[in-house]
Amino acid sequence: MGWAQFAQKSTRSKGPRALGLIQLTANGKGRLIPVAIMVDDKFYDAGSYKASPIPMALDFGVVYEAFRTGTSQGMFTITQPGQLLHSWIAEGTWLAAGAKPPQTHKKAEIPVIEDKDAPPKLHRGDKPAAPPTAPTPAPKPPEAAATPAVAAPVAAEQPIEDPNRPVLRRGKPDPKARAERMKTFDEPAPAARSASAKDTGSSLAQMIPAISDAGGPDPRPYTFDLKPAEEASYRSKMLELANTELRARAKTQSPPAVGPARPSRNAPTPPKVSFDEVRLHIFDLSNSNEPVLVLSARTHVAKTVDANAVPEEITLVARTNLEGELHKLFFAQTDPRHLEIYPHMELIDAVDADGDGRGDLLFRRTSDSGSSYAIYRATADQLWPLFEGTP
Repeated sequence: MGWAQFAQKSTRSKGPRALGLIQLTANGKGRLIPVAIMVDDKFYDAGSYKASPIPMALDFGVVYEAFRTGTSQGMFTITQPGQLLHSWIAEGTWLAAGAKPPQTHKKAEIPVIEDKDAPPKLHRGDKPAAPPTAPTPAPKPPEAAATPAVAAPVAAEQPIEDPNRPVLRRGKPDPKARAERMKTFDEPAPAARSASAKDTGSSLAQMIPAISDAGGPDPRPYTFDLKPAEEASYRSKMLELANTELRARAKTQSPPAVGPARPSRNAPTPPKVSFDEVRLHIFDLSNSNEPVLVLSARTHVAKTVDANAVPEEITLVARTNLEGELHKLFFAQTDPRHLEIYPHMELIDAVDADGDGRGDLLFRRTSDSGSSYAIYRATADQLWPLFEGTP
């Protein structure tokens, strides 16, 4: 019933549709990390797609709308793209949802009108009073970035080097400002030049998915409302399912291990595992009232048993079947010693990456060679990759 209702939705993005991550600090400053861009139903790396000379997803004036679990958080307008550690990023202006856009016009002033017919007045002192002069106009403030109120597709007056280059959602074009910024596009943004590997501010920044698309469906939240008792029940079931997966793998091999599995008929049943840092996210991705659950946790290691043991990171994705039981869609486990084989999977959020109205799962994958981002569609029996970036 839920899927039938969902199929009635006709609005679908035809692209291009760009997905990025806004790194927002506590003082309201932000930068955008490109993730993926969809063109003609195909995904490409947004950091390199049509990078001639700037990636299309990071062009001047492109507007991104930030979403947290499908709910709008604000608008981000790109003002300066640049490179940080050989990776493209962009700085811009952030306008939180519900905030008033900055005023860009001059304040109105009441003109001073001199009465020509007034009788002459005598002035005391050594020097006569200076004649009245016209009020000095206030200096024109620097032009601010485009606001969401004027966000629209690119107008004809903005110069574009390639007439066939597709366009994303843009603010009001400013050819003069763009021409000035184009002179220094290949230089890192100011914050990028001062950033370092030990940037303490970035560790405190929020990471919010953001979409840039001139069309597409209306956003909707992907939260799944449930009572605290129901959430506790789902948490218990997910932990039990994670234990089942760990015990099943432990019977065939010592996870994570290199090489093929080695079954053993007489292998003892491993004990039940306890977990630390348990995080459970529950989404309604298809508007069908069928929850999709994502569990991330770290196995608890007792040093008294094995002094060399290290905790393992697990990620479990499941959904309910017709009987209300949990069905596994994805399971991964790794530890710092095996990142080159099994990357660590960190859930970012649910976001509509391809503009069909359904939520997709955005993960950050961390391996020994670096980190990248991946987008997955939760199908009936597995996670289907829509996009998997490379470090």
